[in-house]
Amino acid sequence: MSVTSIDASSSHILDNPAWAALTGPHAHFAQRIGHAARYHHDVAPFHALSDEDDPRAWADLAALVGPGGTAAVRGVTGAAAGWEVVRTGHGVQLVDTALRAEPDPEAVRLGPDDVPEILDLVARTEPGPYLPRTVELGTYLGIRHPGRLVALAGERLHPPGWTEISAVCTDPDHRGRGLATRLVRAVAAGIRERGERPFLHAAAANANAIRLYESIGFTLRRRTVFSLVRHTGAAALEETA
Repeated sequence: MSVTSIDASSSHILDNPAWAALTGPHAHFAQRIGHAARYHHDVAPFHALSDEDDPRAWADLAALVGPGGTAAVRGVTGAAAGWEVVRTGHGVQLVDTALRAEPDPEAVRLGPDDVPEILDLVARTEPGPYLPRTVELGTYLGIRHPGRLVALAGERLHPPGWTEISAVCTDPDHRGRGLATRLVRAVAAGIRERGERPFLHAAAANANAIRLYESIGFTLRRRTVFSLVRHTGAAALEETA
């Protein structure tokens, strides 16, 4: 897989998409202290730093989560002072370069009333984190058969000019029918109608998903790291000793 480049005017946004979303279109979902922000706990589990190399951002994140608190952040492989890395995962970011986006006649818009069914499908397919209010982040579409939700895809991170497609999943009994691809195309059609560009993330080890996304018109932009870090409070204790 080769890594593509995109125009310099927008590349910095996708290098830190959660921060761009939380300080932009998703600011109403944000809890923010200075150079650190996070989504409300029932919306999404992501935290963001304005700059992972800036000690001020880590101090603000510490104030946001408190001693012993954890944060899910991107781009961090080593612990800053007063923090420890609990676990790390590797991922890839792909951008739409040749996707055929089109509405799907079977796709239905999902909302708060559908959350129990969405959470059940997510629990059985594990496409990534999904919380009770994630549905509020953007348009979520599903396909039912017959009447039961069997496939899902929707919008998550929303940095200016871009929208992430996420929660792409299909019930195991209905795989092989192209339902996920159809929903990705349908979600992308709505994104394109707003004059924005789709992108998405996948686990680096999920070769099948990456091959699928590349086959329908996404291109690998960059590899990234996501880490769960815990605030130990050690730095704060040293400062007050």
